[in-house]
Amino acid sequence: MVDFAGYALPVQYGAGVMAEHLHCRSRAVLFDVSHMGQALLHGTDAAAELEKLVPSDILGLKDGRQRYSVLLNEAGGIIDDLMIARLSADRMFLVVNAARKAVDYRHLETALPGSVRLEPMFDRALLALQGPGAAAVLDRLGVATSEIPFMGLAEALVGGIPVQLTRGGYTGEDGFELSVASDRAETLAETLIADPEVLLAGLGARDSLRLEAGLCLYGNDIDEVTTPVEASLNWVIGKRRREDFAFEGGVVVRDQLAHGAPRLRVGLRPEGRAPARAGTTIVAADGTEAGIVTSGTFGPSVEGGAPVSMGYLRRDLIEAGDISLLVRNRAIAARRASLPFVKHRYFSAKSAKA
Repeated sequence: MVDFAGYALPVQYGAGVMAEHLHCRSRAVLFDVSHMGQALLHGTDAAAELEKLVPSDILGLKDGRQRYSVLLNEAGGIIDDLMIARLSADRMFLVVNAARKAVDYRHLETALPGSVRLEPMFDRALLALQGPGAAAVLDRLGVATSEIPFMGLAEALVGGIPVQLTRGGYTGEDGFELSVASDRAETLAETLIADPEVLLAGLGARDSLRLEAGLCLYGNDIDEVTTPVEASLNWVIGKRRREDFAFEGGVVVRDQLAHGAPRLRVGLRPEGRAPARAGTTIVAADGTEAGIVTSGTFGPSVEGGAPVSMGYLRRDLIEAGDISLLVRNRAIAARRASLPFVKHRYFSAKSAKA
């Protein structure tokens, strides 16, 4: 158990990080992510007002669907990354990072007009069931998962317990996040892990899974001085939003899209078996500093099992082939790699028929 954003969370359970990671890729694991912040936005103009703070198309979000986005400051820096779901015409559901929820809630309460009310949901827990076997587990408990699309939201009874389900997650696999009343969370967790397909998993596996999937961790890969363009998150900027960039930090984001950002988040594959972890310096062929690693670990699901890292590289070196990583004061050859390191296997109607 370790302290994480003020919460006592497990790095691993009895099976260990490697077993938990591989079980998620082959069957299903359960994460307790109740430290995440859950909140509602009330108001007929909630979507329109939220659009002033994020670069995504929120007005175009249909009832029962969710979207990944980023809260931006006036310099285009990322205050937090979050999930935004539309419950109805006048109600939005947000999931934010544990270490940022106080910052996020204060920012939202300050920036949003009186016609929009923020309601933190302190009485809700959150469980994440992830892996190719996740849907079958829920089906056996009475949920018609085939009717829930990727990034969809639905109310359901799981083993008789009322939950709000969203289909998504941060592992690159099919999966669900289950928002449940706190006093029912333990019973729900026990119900889910009673299925022989399900293994409990901790922070260690969660980190290696999301890194293989090429997904950012707030505080490591993105922060208040990193723009979505630098973070290679251009896809969160809605097509309609690019017409006027009428959102906080829009001027900076528009300029970087037009002229390029000074650095970009990239995938890195070090040679050998030693991981290049966060804080490792990236060095160019001429010996100059080229950037820094922000996340790094061993990738159990990468072909052959190998170390994988993400980091920020100077724009002029994006196409360069010769870079190295200073691991324990020793230069290790590395190469740029496409993200994700492991192919995403999210649910789609097409894959369900296959």
